[in-house]
Amino acid sequence: MEQMPYQPNWGEKFEQEKDKVQEIFGDKALKIEHIGSTSIEGLTSKPIIDIAVLIKNHEEADQFTEPLSKISYKINMPSTERHYYTKGDPDEFHLSIAYTDRGGFWDRQILFRDYLRNHPEARDEYAEIKATMLLKDPTGGDEYISGKSEFIQKILELAKTELSK
Repeated sequence: MEQMPYQPNWGEKFEQEKDKVQEIFGDKALKIEHIGSTSIEGLTSKPIIDIAVLIKNHEEADQFTEPLSKISYKINMPSTERHYYTKGDPDEFHLSIAYTDRGGFWDRQILFRDYLRNHPEARDEYAEIKATMLLKDPTGGDEYISGKSEFIQKILELAKTELSK
């Protein structure tokens, strides 16, 4: 799937899907956020809307797999930090259930997103890194992901420092 310039309708697509997801989670969803590259205005991205749902307890996450399947989400990868689902063929949405009682997935995603939203120079540097890594690994596989890791870690450290001021 090709990267494309930021599309203003990505936010609208998120809001429409968020309403469907909110119906499933009800008051178990502490927060539902648009994360990933499509949530950052001005950033090139694959046209996949990333959604994060924060719930209190990791033990409750499995109960959402069947209701999510009714709106076409397929479980992809449960881990210690999140339950991960995909929707569409090709993927249109990625949904992660994160937990307050385990892991740092939620905090990392929000810190990274907010830092890039507030620092256009970092956003543009990230876009360049993504483009370079896609030339090396056009499938967006392991090499692409690992090639972004150092930058992501740097941004997370900068964001934590900024928050502590």
